This record gives sequence, C-alpha cells and structure tokens, in this order.
Amino acid sequence: MKLSAPVYRLRRRARNLARRENIPLSKALDRIANAEGFISWNRLASVYGKRAPSARLLEVLQPGELMLLAARPGHGKTRLGLDLLSEASSRGFSSVFFSSEFSEKELSQLGPAIRHPGPGRDRVEAVLTDTLNAHTVTDCLSGNAGGVVAVVDYLQVLDQNRAAPELSDQVEMLKGFVAARDVRLVVLSQVHRSYDPAGKALPDWTDVRLPNPVDLSLFDRGCFLHDGKLAVHPGPE
Repeated sequence: MKLSAPVYRLRRRARNLARRENIPLSKALDRIANAEGFISWNRLASVYGKRAPSARLLEVLQPGELMLLAARPGHGKTRLGLDLLSEASSRGFSSVFFSSEFSEKELSQLGPAIRHPGPGRDRVEAVLTDTLNAHTVTDCLSGNAGGVVAVVDYLQVLDQNRAAPELSDQVEMLKGFVAARDVRLVVLSQVHRSYDPAGKALPDWTDVRLPNPVDLSLFDRGCFLHDGKLAVHPGPE
C-alpha cells in the first residue's frame, strides 16, 4: 500500500492533530494510521519497516531535493544508490547513474536493471566519464523535468578535476538545478576516517569527508549508513 505521504510527514500530522485536538499522541497516530488504511500506528510502522531501504528512501526523497548518501567504504552506499535507481525505474521514473569509478563491465555485474546502459524508463541509464562534475550532470539532465531520479558517484570525485569549478560552487549549481527542474538527485559521499562507531552507531553531517569547504546546508536531506543500519536526517542548519 502506498502511503499518502512519507512516514515522517505522517508523524508530523499526528503531532499537529494531537496539539490541535488536545488528545494523546498515541491516539492521534492511530487516527492518522486509520486514514491510511491501517488498524493502528504500530501496524503501519511494522509494514513500513519491512519495506526495502531503497523504496523507503524513494518515498522520502521529494521533487527538487538534493540528498547526500554517505558511508564508509564497503558499507553499501553505492549498492543502495543503484537499488534506489532500480526502484525508481520500476515506478516509471527516468533513472540516471553518474560515475567515473565504474566500467560498463563492472556495472553489468551489479544487477539486471543496469546491464544495458542507455536511456529509457525500463532501465537505468549509466553515464560513465573520467571528467565527472556538476556540468556533466546538469548538461545530461537538462532535457528532463520532473520524473527523474539521479545518483552521482560521488561527492569527492567532483573535486578531482582541476578544470572544474570549486566543489562548493558545483554543489550550489546542482542544488539550483534540481530545485528548478523538480529533479530528485542523490550524491554519494565518503565518511571521514575519524568516524568511530564505538562513539555513535551511525555517522552524521559532522563526519562527511570534505576535501574542500562545502556548505552542507545546500543538501535537503542526508542518509547515513553503517553496518546495515540507516538513518535519514534533514539538512544541517
């Protein structure tokens, strides 16, 4: 069952309802769940929690939003990014994966949705280039408006081409582009080596590895992964 809004928005509705009608939050949550076709909020949360992370992420990501998807190497950020694109493609979105890290052969081993890179709503288009930067992304997507989900692999690579603008300018360019075109764009990112899971279960905005300064508040959301766990946070203030 498709919810009328992401779960975090439904929770916000429940909090507003509880304040407006002066009722317990638990009762407000149940009423919101009833309106979504569930017998209780616990049932809704249980069903939602069993959904694939890619499906949950797609429902959170809104048109015109820029999301950072960050993790240490080997903790699944690229896999989740590709799963997100496959999920989006299955729902009728145009899906595009930008990378300078993969070859076509390597991509072909990652899943049937990207075995044949090329445009089309039934598969993921792979744009593989050695000169990945914000211009590459905006030029490729400029013919699309809305209905597009794209993943950039990855933030730190954008900073490697000395002929490209400063990294901060590139992120600002991407933010303005997706907001103007209602595109959903996810940028993968490394997490700094100083992140220690013994101190906190998941990395957060303070752990993003930045080779050069970037205004992270340009990102509308951040998704952070570690050891099979995932959390989505709003952009930093």
